[in-house]
Parts: sequence; structure tokens; C-alpha cells
Amino acid sequence: MPKMKSKKALTKRVKVTGTGKLVRHSAYTGHNSHQKTTKQKKRLSKASVVDHSDYKRIKDLIQ
Repeated sequence: MPKMKSKKALTKRVKVTGTGKLVRHSAYTGHNSHQKTTKQKKRLSKASVVDHSDYKRIKDLIQ
């Protein structure tokens, strides 16, 4: 049986840190930024770690 291919769209969106955590960028940043508060925009601009409930599923898709 051949190897499983990684999902290239997901590998472009998720990075693996040196310790093995998965880091992603937040959604809701594409448009309508004039309606969002400065606090919201600052919080959404930062990268965040993938939740533990999604970790196994995403890890399997990118490897």
C-alpha cells in the first residue's frame, strides 16, 4: 500500500514548532476590520496553538 499524501492546503496553513505543537493563524481577519475593535484586531493578528481536540486529526493530515 502506498504512502498517504499530506494535504498541501493544510500544510500551508499550519506550522509545526520545535516542540511538536501546531500553530495556526486566526480566522475573521480578512475584511470588515473597520467594525472590529482594536483589541479584537490585535488578538486576531497573533498566531495560536491548535486545540487538543483537533490536534490528532490535523497531525494525521499533514504527515
